[in-house]
Amino acid sequence: MSDAKVALGRRLFFDPQLSVTGAYSCASCHDPRRSFADDRPRAVGATGAELPHNALALVNVAYNVSFGWDTPKVRSLEAQMLMPLLNEHPVELGVRGRERALCARLAADPDYAAAFAASFPDTTPAVNFDTLVKAIAAFERTLISGGSPFDAHVFAGEHAALSPEARAGMTLFFSARVGCAGCHSGFNFAGNWRDAQGETGAPSFARDGTSERPLRVPTLRDVALTAPYMHDGRFATLAQVLEHYSGLALRPGGAARIDRRLPRAPLNDAERAALTAFLESLTDRAFIGRFSAGERQADGRLP
Repeated sequence: MSDAKVALGRRLFFDPQLSVTGAYSCASCHDPRRSFADDRPRAVGATGAELPHNALALVNVAYNVSFGWDTPKVRSLEAQMLMPLLNEHPVELGVRGRERALCARLAADPDYAAAFAASFPDTTPAVNFDTLVKAIAAFERTLISGGSPFDAHVFAGEHAALSPEARAGMTLFFSARVGCAGCHSGFNFAGNWRDAQGETGAPSFARDGTSERPLRVPTLRDVALTAPYMHDGRFATLAQVLEHYSGLALRPGGAARIDRRLPRAPLNDAERAALTAFLESLTDRAFIGRFSAGERQADGRLP
């Protein structure tokens, strides 16, 4: 991965000419202002078709073991990138059947042609569909966040970075009774991860009481910015998410009938407030600030 490749991938990520309409980009569903997530319950493709799931945040996506809510076999960013580019039912970016034409258009742009040549000096032609995918994946691997108040508190020893309420929420989060960390474990709060040493385990999936089947455990980093929540965006606020999980403990047989890691007892108002304060402490404002106002606003959405 080179600086040139990352810069090229960044440009492609925000470029609407990749879409069939010429008005939609990767950022249309992965908005930097929202930690590269989406504010719609379910993502919408370039032609206006609704997708089956809410768009997952891309923050720290390089550490994922798998990609997508229900696709544990998709194990690389390059493999994942093929889905929004090529899917037809429904259409996302709508590139299928247009791969050569798109690459020819990019190759005819002198700036793009030079950027591809610098990024892939040993590839001829440098502008092709494979290098396009690799460049976007390279950019996505740089979406690293680790500057939240939580990080300052835990890793930098700045104990005043968390309020007393947030610290109480952290204790609850990692407690066996509440059980949040049973699924949202690890430094990325998403279960197992991969790093330079390899994968720590299988992709992390769980039943959360919203689906018949297990779903990917999403990261909680920047979670205060990534509403709405769950795979189908059914909850507009963190308060509603906590209400849902609290209610699972009251179901006949308890939440353990759904997944043994779920809360063992309902949450009272003070506990919900503390957990919310802790979840808000996972927000890294500097990460969002890395992207220009022009990029943050160039979402290319349909009216």
